[in-house]
Amino acid sequence: MNIWNFATSSHIARYLDFKTTLMGGKMTKFAHVLLKRVAVVLVAAAVAGCTAAPIGVGIDDPIEQQNRDTHAANRALDKALVRPASNGYGSAVPSPVRTGVSNFASNLNLPGQVLNNLLQFRIENAGHNTFRFLMNTTFGFGGLLDVATEAGLENRRTDFGETLHVWGAPEGAYLELPLIGPSTERHAAGRVVDILMNPLNFAVEGPLRSAGTGASVAARFGDRYRYSDLVDSVLYESEDSYAQARLLYLQNRRFKLSGGAQPDYIDPYEAVYGNE
Repeated sequence: MNIWNFATSSHIARYLDFKTTLMGGKMTKFAHVLLKRVAVVLVAAAVAGCTAAPIGVGIDDPIEQQNRDTHAANRALDKALVRPASNGYGSAVPSPVRTGVSNFASNLNLPGQVLNNLLQFRIENAGHNTFRFLMNTTFGFGGLLDVATEAGLENRRTDFGETLHVWGAPEGAYLELPLIGPSTERHAAGRVVDILMNPLNFAVEGPLRSAGTGASVAARFGDRYRYSDLVDSVLYESEDSYAQARLLYLQNRRFKLSGGAQPDYIDPYEAVYGNE
């Protein structure tokens, strides 16, 4: 579950250290496997050229037992820490403040999304998101207020996972990532690159960078609180929460990448943790 979706590359090392401490020595082995899979996806994208990959069908889950073990650990962490912390945050912090924090964190992600728009050769979307960023940064007090949406400039979310899809990289196998949750090999590769390539990671220093990181973490807790009923129904009320989360994630992700060509499904992970 994407609770710790840090906005700056300066915190990646601390993030990995935290996961290693939390999940023990198995994390090192997992990291090596993940990096291998990321490399394979990037090579596949380079070889494929610029023809969009077909939308995935069915479920490719060759390491299901390992994924289920990770899901159980994520679920236990949510129950012990994330859900109580998000409830405390939601109860203690007024709704307008939570909204402002979420807006600020979302605004910081826009430069990276613009870069992905350009890499996807979607120039109109790049211009749209650029104007959105400039408007919210200038007239929305650094992004605390979402004045751009009111002006018709909604957030056209994208990510490097979608860029890889446009470039022709296949979806790959299903993965459940520690602390992050449902993913695919392509999505996992995209997450790594998105963290590293956001231009603000290189342009912003000092307190503002720390504020961005803190806002991203707080926003995730706020989202977990806002959609608690939906997430709880999947994690704690489903007969098989792993299978349910996997199905909802794949359906929602494929719908997004298809541009609406497939039926729309509600995915609590997308609703809570934003774009892939």
